[in-house]
Amino acid sequence: MHPLPLFAEMDFSQNSLFGYIEDLQELTIIERPVRRSLKTPEEIERLTVDEELNDIERAVYLLSSGQDVQGTSVVANLPFLMRQNPAETLRRVLPKVREVLHVAGVEMQLTAAASFLTILQEESVSIQNYSHSFLHIILQHVEHRDAGVSNAWLETLLSVIESLPKETLRHEILNPLVSKAQLSQTLQSRLVSCKLLGKLANKFEAHIIKREILPLVKSLCQDVEYEVRSCMCRQLDIIAHGIGTELTKSVVLPELIELARDESSSVRLAAFETLVNLLEMFDADDRSQTILPLVKSFCEKSFKTDETILLSLSLHLGKLCHGLYGILTPDQHLRFLEFYKKLCTLGLQQENGHNDNQIPPPNQEQEKRYASVRKNCAYNFPAMIIFVDPKNFHMELYSTFFCLCHDPEVPVRHTIAICFYEVSKLLSTGVYLIYKELIALLQDESLEVLDALVDHLPETLELLTTGGESSVQENKLLAVPDLIPALTAAEQRAAGSLKWRTHEKILQKYACLPHIISSDQIYYRFLHRMFTIMMTNNVLPVQKAASRTLCIFLRYNRKQEQRHEIIQKLIEQLGQGKSYWYRLRFLDTCEFIIELFSKSFFCKYFFLPALELTHDPVANVRMKLCYLLPKVKSTLKIPADKHLLQQLELCVRKLLCQEKDKDVLAIVKRTVLELDRMEMSMDAFQKRFYEKDLLDQEKEREELLLLEMEQLEKEKQQNEGRPSSDKIFEKKRRDNKTTAVLPKTIPMSVAGSSSCTPSTSKEIKKSKLVRSQSFSSQALHPKYGNLEKCTGKNSTTGYASVSGIGKPSVLSYTDDSFRTRNSSGNISPYSSNTSLPSTSRNMSNSVDQKNNGSKDTQPRKATLKSRKSNP
Repeated sequence: MHPLPLFAEMDFSQNSLFGYIEDLQELTIIERPVRRSLKTPEEIERLTVDEELNDIERAVYLLSSGQDVQGTSVVANLPFLMRQNPAETLRRVLPKVREVLHVAGVEMQLTAAASFLTILQEESVSIQNYSHSFLHIILQHVEHRDAGVSNAWLETLLSVIESLPKETLRHEILNPLVSKAQLSQTLQSRLVSCKLLGKLANKFEAHIIKREILPLVKSLCQDVEYEVRSCMCRQLDIIAHGIGTELTKSVVLPELIELARDESSSVRLAAFETLVNLLEMFDADDRSQTILPLVKSFCEKSFKTDETILLSLSLHLGKLCHGLYGILTPDQHLRFLEFYKKLCTLGLQQENGHNDNQIPPPNQEQEKRYASVRKNCAYNFPAMIIFVDPKNFHMELYSTFFCLCHDPEVPVRHTIAICFYEVSKLLSTGVYLIYKELIALLQDESLEVLDALVDHLPETLELLTTGGESSVQENKLLAVPDLIPALTAAEQRAAGSLKWRTHEKILQKYACLPHIISSDQIYYRFLHRMFTIMMTNNVLPVQKAASRTLCIFLRYNRKQEQRHEIIQKLIEQLGQGKSYWYRLRFLDTCEFIIELFSKSFFCKYFFLPALELTHDPVANVRMKLCYLLPKVKSTLKIPADKHLLQQLELCVRKLLCQEKDKDVLAIVKRTVLELDRMEMSMDAFQKRFYEKDLLDQEKEREELLLLEMEQLEKEKQQNEGRPSSDKIFEKKRRDNKTTAVLPKTIPMSVAGSSSCTPSTSKEIKKSKLVRSQSFSSQALHPKYGNLEKCTGKNSTTGYASVSGIGKPSVLSYTDDSFRTRNSSGNISPYSSNTSLPSTSRNMSNSVDQKNNGSKDTQPRKATLKSRKSNP
């Protein structure tokens, strides 16, 4: 072989090619002989089963003479046999299973335990037959020498105990426990007895528990093996709830006190956790005189001699402080608080070259343990806010909260991000104090932290921007300049990662922003970003999330020019885009528009552009449009939209006559049947469409109010010669609060018509301005879901009754530049003067806005289609 120089130029002459081939032949890996795992005739004979045997006979045969793998298969199939033929299975198969299990391996034992539990849960036989047939087999294998097998059978037995009658429990399980719990028995037998006693404590009356169960409990609590004492100690919680407060105080509490001083750290830990769980059962005297001293000694020893309890102590500290809250003196209260603060910074004291507590530098294992302690402290932070009272948060816990939000370990910051919303709710009027920490977590380098924070981001942002008193309004608004860059950076960081689910979640949660920041801020910082994601992102769920959020931004945008610009971009760049992928996303957007906007809005702007895609050269686009056509038809009202219905029927006929793709044609035929069955809405309310029509009318009112608000604000600016102020509007809203309720029917003509006197017209304008400002303070609240789902009394009541109306310039509702519909065919003067492609409700403007020339001029490959409607 002749190695080539590292930077030699490739020579593709004939001689050189033959040389390269020879070199490659030398590099060819010699094929190794592969040994085929063929079965010998004898093995094949043993594995062969007569095909004429039924299921029961085949199971008996395989259990008698088959191999282990075949026997395991039969045991796994036992629930099926019980469903098909329970009598024969119990009579012929189960005895064979009992015989095989005595010498079975681990795999068959685990399979049998699972199958027995499945049979119990499916109730294939009565509980009497089950206990007679299966219980003895379970009890025989509970003490298996293999720990995994023993635990599997024990879990099955504990589940069976829930269903067995008391007499069976007493004779089959409780009575044998007297001998099984003795010191002469094996360690495994005594451990099983501890768990069974805990399960049986809730199954018998108090006198039986006191006479037969409690003596065994005491004996096992004093066992010579620490594993048994620890296991029994963890069952005392269940036993205490079964025997009641009096017996717990006289029997269980002394045992717990003794176990809390045990020489084994695992026993002390079990005693501590059980004491915390039982705090509610003890009175104030027991908690102050008995439990509190024990807890104080635990806290002292955790740093000095016993770090094993530190993790458990940090995890249960919130529950412990809550249970001891009423009995602590101010000095004790302060000590617990300082202890919590110390745990929150455990392992971080060595920074800046000093060590306040004289703790030696931790090793790697200790650092992991300390990080887990701080994580537990972050988990308990909401409980500690209650412990100190939210009014004292700034003085007592803010510095600790700051440290947890900036902890060097990701799990700690992730946990505090999960708790951030709970902290915000507890702080109530003081929530503005932690907005800087929200900004810090939004900018966290870990996407795991960001993902946890985003789960409740809408609720958190609402509390930060609307919660609190008016005296701190200015302080809360200071968060907005920092908030917008942080939200933008968070989305871009998620977009640049491979975690598209986090990116999708962020885009979905950003739909709350119209309730948080102003319409202009959304337009310039977020709305165009959503459009870019729709055009450039390669992940379909992310694209759809961006599309829906963009539609919500459009719905609450309060400026006519901005709305028209976005609508035009959607139609031209998506609906008429060169890539079929863009046109598919346009249809997704149309679906969201139908969902979020009024029928009139969709028919005006998107009805004809959507129908134009019936001529699309790509089958996938036509297929997706066919699925959307029923929803498109549902936006029409007769007779006002009769001309649009004719256009829809014309497009469907063309598809039926001209469609060549067999998959699209099949969908078209099904769609035609669905369209024929659909009942059309009328302009007048009908009983069967009452709720839908009422909801659509509500959306239309909202869209009209937006236009009125915009027009009245412009008039006010022109009349007063200065820009409108949020404070002025808020004052007017309060002054006119009694007139701020919307009437149930809003006239479809502009206020101040010729029928009104000038003074009356002026008053109507003022009233509408107040209504509009009240209306603008509403937005799509995340916990209510989509706005269109909020039907009922809210659809007829006034918007001014909504609480939390703060700044009128913050919120915005959707398009106010469309014509209203009524039975007489009158057109509202809110139409646009721009050249935006639209569908008017009148015949004169309806049909010829788009033609075949608006489709793609460049050829596309129709072979790109798939057989799915949603590529």
